Amino acid sequence: MDISIQYWHWLVVGMVLIMAEIFIPSFTIFWFGLGGLLVAGLMLLADISFTWQLFTWAIASCAFTFLWFKLIRPRMIDRTRAGLAREAAIGETGQVIRESNHNQRGTVRFSVPLLGSEEWPFLCDSAVSVGDRVTVAEISGNTLVVRKT
Repeated sequence: MDISIQYWHWLVVGMVLIMAEIFIPSFTIFWFGLGGLLVAGLMLLADISFTWQLFTWAIASCAFTFLWFKLIRPRMIDRTRAGLAREAAIGETGQVIRESNHNQRGTVRFSVPLLGSEEWPFLCDSAVSVGDRVTVAEISGNTLVVRKT
């Protein structure tokens, strides 16, 4: 039995697989669809047998998948600490450099920059004076809630 597959068959298969990625979000099916589009492009350039079409599709799909998972995706990992601000700050200890009063917040300085800054405004339940050591207990907006240590 001689199977006659045209280039547009591969084009349709490729597009269907790429669209299937919308419903199955694994970002793997996409690469098999891209392999189908590659085979469609090759068939426009040359007439190849069905066996070579399948072989080309399988190799291209595996190569695209391998390239994605081993080379491209690892470079796209977010290496920032965004979203980890609260966890990174709680428990850190700093020194009061300006006391808080009823009209304004105090300022605390950390020996190592905390979330990109060495000095932060703070609120504290107890009275603190310049030179006291405080520990971050909570974050409220752009202000640290501290307690005396």
